[in-house]
Amino acid sequence: MYRNLQECIIDLEKHGHLVRIKDEVDPHLEMAAIHLKVYDANGPALLFENVKGSKYPAVSNLFGSVERSKFIFRKTWDSVQSVIALRNDPMKALKSPHKQVRNGLSALAALPLKKNRLPATHREIQISDLPLIHHWPMDGGAFITLPQVYTEDPDNPGIMNSNLGMYRVQLSGNEYELNKEVGIHYQIHRGIGIHQEKARRKGEPLKVSIFIGGPPSHTLSAVMPLPEGLSEMTFAGLLAGRRFRYSYVDGYCVSHDADFVITGEIHPGETKPEGPFGDHLGYYSLTHEFPLMKVHKVYARENAIWPFTVVGRPPQEDTSFGDLIHELTGDAVKSEVPGVKEVHAVDAAGVHPLLFAIGSERYTPFQQVKQPAELLTIANRILGTGQLSLAKYLFITAEDEIPLDTHKEKEFLMYILERMDFHRDIHFQTNTTIDTLDYSGTGLNTGSKVVFAAYGEKKRELCKQVPKELAQLDGFHNAKLIMPGVVAIESGPFVDEKKTAEEMKKLSESIQAKGAIEQCPLLIVCDDSDFISASMSNFLWATFTRSNPSHDIHGVNSRYEHKHWGCDNVIIDARIKPHHAPPLVPDKEVEANIERFFTKDAVLYGVVK
Repeated sequence: MYRNLQECIIDLEKHGHLVRIKDEVDPHLEMAAIHLKVYDANGPALLFENVKGSKYPAVSNLFGSVERSKFIFRKTWDSVQSVIALRNDPMKALKSPHKQVRNGLSALAALPLKKNRLPATHREIQISDLPLIHHWPMDGGAFITLPQVYTEDPDNPGIMNSNLGMYRVQLSGNEYELNKEVGIHYQIHRGIGIHQEKARRKGEPLKVSIFIGGPPSHTLSAVMPLPEGLSEMTFAGLLAGRRFRYSYVDGYCVSHDADFVITGEIHPGETKPEGPFGDHLGYYSLTHEFPLMKVHKVYARENAIWPFTVVGRPPQEDTSFGDLIHELTGDAVKSEVPGVKEVHAVDAAGVHPLLFAIGSERYTPFQQVKQPAELLTIANRILGTGQLSLAKYLFITAEDEIPLDTHKEKEFLMYILERMDFHRDIHFQTNTTIDTLDYSGTGLNTGSKVVFAAYGEKKRELCKQVPKELAQLDGFHNAKLIMPGVVAIESGPFVDEKKTAEEMKKLSESIQAKGAIEQCPLLIVCDDSDFISASMSNFLWATFTRSNPSHDIHGVNSRYEHKHWGCDNVIIDARIKPHHAPPLVPDKEVEANIERFFTKDAVLYGVVK
């Protein structure tokens, strides 16, 4: 059990999980590039001891693998899983009361501990003293990528009514006045957004504390989807095996365990441009107005270490976060959404754009034709639940004799494509919300959703090679098989919606003229079919991050019946559009410069095979 981040780093190094980099490294792109290369090689955590322009060291890739993460939490992992399971299923307490008494005592011992004053180990510093890490070439400035942003409910203040969330923080660049202002990027439905709205209605500024570092459990707490009634601060204590220690200074909550703390206020209506920022979808999130936080004070503890990560096209370190959360929470989604057996946010597609789900189907009597019924009710519940509501595509089915696993993505998708009735089983939601970071929609946080549901007997065999009918289509070329039943076809660049409508009508008529191609139900129109067919990862990423269901789903022989849309074959236009954000591309000069750390006799030699 670690009292601070420094103890964790010492422990990781002792057991071969961490490498120290003693040479000076530039926080402008170099540190991020080294991290990305080491993470991609499944390498160790990295301690940058000599950060150019700052006296503080920085650490990354702490959570670079589930194995390393579980090693960090090895002494408290089982007890935390037990407490979360109890919150999800209170009936377990009746089955093993003695064990649940221990769980209750564990939770009680993890309650936050208020102190009277700030420790003598804390010193006031400036934002400019920090490692100002610039992650991607087009980023608007330096960002905190592992912040723990703390706010309290203005109507009911106190640490047990607080929110701890991981919302990115821009420290420099754009119009921010260094050392006096920072930007915080979050969505209005998140905990901090609810607190800010309450403060706005009261006409008061919202006090914010940003914790960086501390025991790793505090970082994980900021991203955990916790059961109702279990606060992030209590969970931090549970996972750390040590109570969260804090005090109030000038009315701000200050963590005694964090390596750094930035306090300040968000005033109603005050914003500044934030971004761009290379984000987890594999593209830049662009510059938009977001709340401005006026800095009050900045603290650093003795021997402080700056933790950071780099996000980009999955998989990245936040993928490990997701896997870790899934292991800890287990079947939590089952208690949130009745009838659901499994929901998988597909990491290769950027998590939020694409969900695979298994539900129950008990509405249809055995003697009638099997078709999705209860599944559609469950789908609506899924798309209305927490972070799952950000999804654009939901593929859902129910087990029917054959066991299914949503994490076997190719097999799961084949199962659905074999059974879907494409005239009946496609259901759209238009003019709704999607992820703020997703630029495939019609505006910021605005787009559409679609449910592909399937249940019943197998309806078709899927093609295992490109059908000859698709090999020669006027205006479309280079047809490539992505997987059974799915073919990529290249077209000219996207121009506008009017031109696209003409292209898709032409494609539909050309296919119809050649006869039905039922064994190939899903066609992907793209800019580069060689790329999109090269791997399942490329297919999932490009298709579902570059399309807005209401605008980019077309069909062969499509038609409406009683306002319901259906078709013979689904066409998804996954071409890059003018309104899309640019993809993340590393800086070649920086890539060449960091090779000095990987050459023979260098500290990272052998890490990348």
